[in-house]
Amino acid sequence: SIDAFTNKEKESDSMLDLLKEITDMSDKVSLNVFDDSKERTPSFKVNKANESSGIQFAGIPMGHEFTSLVLALLQVGGYPIKLSEDQIEQIKNIEGEFFFETYISLSCHNCPDVVQALNVLSLLNPGISHCMIDGALFQEEINAKKIMSVPTIYLNGKEFGQGRLDLEEIINKIDTTASEKGAEKLS
Repeated sequence: SIDAFTNKEKESDSMLDLLKEITDMSDKVSLNVFDDSKERTPSFKVNKANESSGIQFAGIPMGHEFTSLVLALLQVGGYPIKLSEDQIEQIKNIEGEFFFETYISLSCHNCPDVVQALNVLSLLNPGISHCMIDGALFQEEINAKKIMSVPTIYLNGKEFGQGRLDLEEIINKIDTTASEKGAEKLS
């Protein structure tokens, strides 16, 4: 299911047009629209029925980010995630609450890799959630946080990293027991 958060702006209408087009293609995807919510608008969450995936898109993921949207829909629907069993197990066992926000530009070539990595973490671990934010639509946030390059990643409200970070780098930064687990495997 897709939960869309809208307001009266034209960007909300554009986002809804895209989401309606997606839901019209498959009876496996439903659309719920919420006006005046506490979520960023326009934004939407891609979830399993009655279950949060932790994946949110603030804006309209077109351009390079369209692939991130398609992958999120497929993976939430059960499409296999291309990771080793060890990586999947490690991600599932990361303890803590992690809310990632990735500020992107729709023309950025490196942004989708970061967005997709964080979406996978969100899918595999209920303590992790991720919101992709289109900087062009949320200019006030960009200015307030003085973001100069994309992707810029925030974790729990604090800057976490900039530029191309791969899944392994992100995992190693948040999984504080990774080095201990690695040592255990060696011995």
